[in-house]
Amino acid sequence: MRDRGHEYASLTYEEIRVRAPEAVAVVPLGCTEQQGPHLPVGFDTWFAAALCSAAAVAARQRPGPDAIVLPALPFGPTPEHRGYGSGYIDLPESVHEAVLEAVLASLAEQGFRRIIVWRGCGGHRIDEVVSRCVGRRPGMRVEVPAWPFHDLWCRIADPGVPGGHADSFTTSIALHLWPEHVRLDRIPGPSPAPDWDDPKLDFSAVSPSGVIGDPRHGSADLGRRLWEASVDSVADAIAHFDRP
Repeated sequence: MRDRGHEYASLTYEEIRVRAPEAVAVVPLGCTEQQGPHLPVGFDTWFAAALCSAAAVAARQRPGPDAIVLPALPFGPTPEHRGYGSGYIDLPESVHEAVLEAVLASLAEQGFRRIIVWRGCGGHRIDEVVSRCVGRRPGMRVEVPAWPFHDLWCRIADPGVPGGHADSFTTSIALHLWPEHVRLDRIPGPSPAPDWDDPKLDFSAVSPSGVIGDPRHGSADLGRRLWEASVDSVADAIAHFDRP
């Protein structure tokens, strides 16, 4: 039977109470949005949950701190994907921030003092709400690690392949761990990058497929290497979270 001791949802409230003061709580933020014609809309949530879970197990073996991973939040702000007409659940930023603030407050009330928030979508801006929560609770620390994925792709794969969304990195991860969900006959050609700083960002204005970058260079072997490096990166973030 698989050890689920790192999963918040698999623990009893008494077990959480005992472990909370010394544990690092990991909060994966997912998203439901189009991922091109070849990948499911649930990829971001699935990837955030799987990555945080694997990293928590790896951090224990370093040895690292006790890590407890919450269930991934499946929805977030996705206004840039609305132009495709389907496949999104778009929470207003204010709602998303309120949900995250409530999660962090709940964890603090239970005795957690170290929390990692893992962004499942690169577009989620959460630094302000995290700073606000920490400011209200002396002794609580919250970290939002930077995404390592671009650097990992450049180191492990071909830095000349453009990326951005539902690209060769994403496709490779899916081919390695989620192959039954990849529509191989629907992998599209490349699309240009939008203006990422546009406050009214709309992917559909630049990409008819929903992809940003070029997804045609993904492979299961690349996915394996990228996955292992990604797990190692997040495990490092957990293992090196200084104790209060």
